[in-house]
Amino acid sequence: MHKPRPLTARKIKNMSEELIQIETPFAFNEENQREFDELIGRYPIKEAAMLPTLHLAQRQAGYITPAVMKYVAEQLEVTVMKVKDVVTFYPMFFEEPVGEYVIRVCHTLPCALRDCKVVLDHLKAKLDTDIASETNLAKGTTADGKFTLMKVECLASCDVAPVIMVNDDLYKNLTPEKVDELLAKLAS
Repeated sequence: MHKPRPLTARKIKNMSEELIQIETPFAFNEENQREFDELIGRYPIKEAAMLPTLHLAQRQAGYITPAVMKYVAEQLEVTVMKVKDVVTFYPMFFEEPVGEYVIRVCHTLPCALRDCKVVLDHLKAKLDTDIASETNLAKGTTADGKFTLMKVECLASCDVAPVIMVNDDLYKNLTPEKVDELLAKLAS
């Protein structure tokens, strides 16, 4: 007879956090509700608006909580599992808190050949943080919660390498000096 595994303190904590997040309702604010209503009109079926709806929800909430998934599922008339599948498939969606600014550093061959490591090392030093991993975003998030630093695959801008993306904005032909200017602008 198969004996169920005992619940660990960590599992109980995670389950409790998920229940709390579900019990804390999410809804679009007025501005985002208007944007969502306009967005839905562009698609023949609601489900087709999944990606832009998740982007909108993540911009408002900061990351995709179970309550956000439930709300998006209700709005798009799909199951929560379908929303969860999309959230876990695409690396641009986060299920845990990230910094106000998510800095994605491309490290594929064209960027590597044009010194992306210099840019990445400079960012690590300036931000005094490590690089986030898919399983540990907090590792790459600054103590003040302002920045999260990540390495990513191609950002499709090989001709202007090295590149980084900060939230939805692409920055190209980077040098440590350009990084300093960008960080100063973001910090103000």
